[in-house]
Amino acid sequence: MKYSVAIFWFRRDLRLEDNVGLHQALTSGYPVLPIFIFDTQILGKLSNKYDRRVDYIHQALHQMNSQLHQKQSALQTFYGNPLAVFEKITDTYHVQAVYCNRDYEPQAIQRDNAIEAYLQEKNIPFYTYKDQVIFEQSEIVKSDGLPYTVFTPYAKKWRAALQEGHYAAARISFDHFFKTAATEIHSLSELAFQKAGIPFQKPELDIRIIKDYDLYRNFPAMDHTTHLGMALRFGTISIRKCVAFALYHNETWLSELIWREFFMQVLFHFPRVVNQSFKTQYDYIDFRNNESEFERWCNGETGYPIVDAGMHQLNKTGFMHNRVRMIVASFLCKHLLIDWRWGEAYFANQLNDYDLAANNGNWQWAAGTGCDAAPYFRIFNPAAQSLKFDKDFKYIKKWNPHYDQNIIKPIVEHEVARKRCLAVYKKALQQTQI
Repeated sequence: MKYSVAIFWFRRDLRLEDNVGLHQALTSGYPVLPIFIFDTQILGKLSNKYDRRVDYIHQALHQMNSQLHQKQSALQTFYGNPLAVFEKITDTYHVQAVYCNRDYEPQAIQRDNAIEAYLQEKNIPFYTYKDQVIFEQSEIVKSDGLPYTVFTPYAKKWRAALQEGHYAAARISFDHFFKTAATEIHSLSELAFQKAGIPFQKPELDIRIIKDYDLYRNFPAMDHTTHLGMALRFGTISIRKCVAFALYHNETWLSELIWREFFMQVLFHFPRVVNQSFKTQYDYIDFRNNESEFERWCNGETGYPIVDAGMHQLNKTGFMHNRVRMIVASFLCKHLLIDWRWGEAYFANQLNDYDLAANNGNWQWAAGTGCDAAPYFRIFNPAAQSLKFDKDFKYIKKWNPHYDQNIIKPIVEHEVARKRCLAVYKKALQQTQI
């Protein structure tokens, strides 16, 4: 017997509360079958079978499934190509509609367009909703309708447009889920992955951190940041909940949340930035791209204590303090003159909270190639950054195993690297003006 259902497709919204698309599905009048697809096109690119992100997603799904079991329902998981999965689902059920929340990455848009085209052939509506951002696509644009490419005016208009309804929670009723026997989701071993030792806990907003966020966020030894990047990336916490909290407790943290949306709209309007510099003339930079120096950077063996500490923290935990991210990224692009795309790709493999828009935007900011008003000659001095933000070397001593051993000499002298960088960037820009 084929049951009539509405499908809700979880993607970057792994929670059963304050979920816009799920709310809409549950008011459709049809029993809602919740699904998640372990996309082989994505998982197949992950060479580390102990990937922390896969483990985190799996634990979040398991928790959601346990909640659904209490309501005589269950989360159905699938492993495969999304289009093939929907072919299977439409063979199994009378699908009345498919609901999900929008994704703004280029490959995700292509995937969703293919799914929508298939469903249209079946006369099945495909409904998508704004959920992972407060403002999407072209909701915050300049007076001429063009997208913003500089953060400050974008943020000013974002704040001016914000109303209480934008961050009101979407209510969820458990009464309209499809009733079914309790079933388990795919195991990690079925996905060809293993436990990575990252414990999933329901993300919380810690007022002790957020109320003083502006005072201490730049000091890595204090670890006074929210650690919500992973939760926002996979949607285990609602952006509306975060914005409401930030409005009440800390404007600086709100600004960071706006940066997140700024980079998302840049990626949406300028998808070429995935592989190209936002400022196209910077693609003419003659990067040195020394492979052995890149390997030393990856391994935390540059001889610059704070750079090496950051890379060791990243490699060991999948996390790096944001101030240190800026320092190590600037060092790679400016001191070593290695293409920002190399660093962006390495972070994409290592970061627990990897998000294409933010990772790309921040790497291009560090390289001076992105949509940033600051000139290319902003070059961080790692030693000066250390003295300013880790003057007691607590962070460095914690994460840099080579500190005080004097066994790794600096890979390049700062002033030499600075002059070399300025000359190379200047030459590239002069060539494009000829």
